[in-house]
Amino acid sequence: MDDGTGALTCTLPAGPLHYLQAGSGDPVLLIHGSLCDYRYWRWQIPALQPCHTVIAPSLRGCWPAAGLHPQTGYGVMAHADDLQALLHTLGCGPAHVVGHSRGAEVAWALVRQAPELCRSLTLADPGFRFADEPEVPPFYTQTAAALQRGDTAAALADFVDTVNGADTWRKMVPWFKQMAEDNALTLLSQVQEQRLAITDAEMAGLNVPVLLIGGALSPRKYPQRLDRLQRLIPGAARVRIAMAAHGMNLANPRAFNRALLGFFGNLSGTMPAQGQQAALQSATSV
Repeated sequence: MDDGTGALTCTLPAGPLHYLQAGSGDPVLLIHGSLCDYRYWRWQIPALQPCHTVIAPSLRGCWPAAGLHPQTGYGVMAHADDLQALLHTLGCGPAHVVGHSRGAEVAWALVRQAPELCRSLTLADPGFRFADEPEVPPFYTQTAAALQRGDTAAALADFVDTVNGADTWRKMVPWFKQMAEDNALTLLSQVQEQRLAITDAEMAGLNVPVLLIGGALSPRKYPQRLDRLQRLIPGAARVRIAMAAHGMNLANPRAFNRALLGFFGNLSGTMPAQGQQAALQSATSV
């Protein structure tokens, strides 16, 4: 059912979920991160849909059905439950699961819950915590406090500049700012959620192909996390997106899309191994 925004609505046990779907072929599930919704993937859906069924949901509690926040049911595990139900309802599995930032936490939770629904796992600058790292208040605690004071502009600038680099918010295009404003209050729920803690053994035990993607200009914590994941996960592919920071799929969509298509093509046998390697190398250098 069209929800009036051009998206579709799927009725799930926890309530309706809004999503975009386009193309045909092996399914790809795109999972956005904080302050975002299905609009975040505007440059990926057209590139992937010629050879894939692309499914891009807005996580529950996000635009176009953000509702009031904080929400007690808002959390990574609940999102993973929703996406498992969505794939079952649509009959679209196993899927190539792609998660960015907090969306990578949701992607990981989905793979852990329902590995039979996951053809592969792509983690783009994942934001999860390793179990041996100290549990500290998230950096966006002060962002949430600014939102509670009604200072949305300062809150969004603080969050976006922290994850992508100084002065990013000021330079962002209008459509992205509107998306972030539409989802700003989700941080009031996010700051209260129980965060996942990932163990080395869990990562080393993954039994699906894994692609790790990072922005060449991302803040240091992201490449450090990817370095550790690459050491832990046997056979994991790794791509660094040039001329891009944390929002690498927007800053350099051509390279990001090429990396995904090369990875998926190699797994499906539609691209020779040398072609896949060339695609990954090209994604790193463009």
